[in-house]
Amino acid sequence: ATARAAVRNAASEGAELVVLPECWNSPYATSSFPVYAETIPGGPSSLMLQEVAAEQKVWLVGGSIPEVDSEGKVYNTCVIVNPEGEIVATHRKVHLFDIDVPGKITFKESDTLTGGNQVTVVDTPFGKMGIGICYDIRFAELALLMRNAGANILVYPGAFNMVTGPAHWQLLQQARAVDNQVYVIAVSPARDPSGEGYQAWGHSTVISPWGDVVATTEHGPATIQATLDLTKIDEVRANVPVSFQKRTDLYSVDHTAK
Repeated sequence: ATARAAVRNAASEGAELVVLPECWNSPYATSSFPVYAETIPGGPSSLMLQEVAAEQKVWLVGGSIPEVDSEGKVYNTCVIVNPEGEIVATHRKVHLFDIDVPGKITFKESDTLTGGNQVTVVDTPFGKMGIGICYDIRFAELALLMRNAGANILVYPGAFNMVTGPAHWQLLQQARAVDNQVYVIAVSPARDPSGEGYQAWGHSTVISPWGDVVATTEHGPATIQATLDLTKIDEVRANVPVSFQKRTDLYSVDHTAK
């Protein structure tokens, strides 16, 4: 109900593209992922995304939800829906969040999740849109592959925590935006006011191809609006033409199809 209301609220304010956060229908805990996992399509969360996208006539990047496949494997999956309510793509989180910062945070998604094996780029009226989930943003190679596939917007639903969030959340968004001369949209869950369980950093943000903060928020529940001036992409790429100056005789990043 909260996610549906958020989409309706964003649409009422004129949004054409709406993005939800990571794991909006489940606690962010390895023990919870299999419990809340559902099939895609056909599960209640993905059906709701289809219904509200069609109802509000918006493009909807449905954050992420735990998905279970026919073999019982569980994924952290983003569902992308068009204004007709059709699922046009899904992205399974490629890089699993397995970290250990002594005395601060230990988390191991691979205890219950399986990593995806596809680069996801979606055709939209706004241009091509690349999709990653949270930890995927740390991998410049994945972002470059999406850029090479024509993406001019990179979208990352994510739930950075109170250790990595203050240090790296905005920094990584700006790095991916400047590296690839694209807009970056990163959307986080709000922080749990009870202070229990996994605490998200919040601060959903939109970054321009020049690295500017276009819009952002704090850690409480909020809807942020941003207008993406797509002419800025061509302008930045013309002014700083790094895509034409790469030394492919020395290095390359290649997509290995699975």
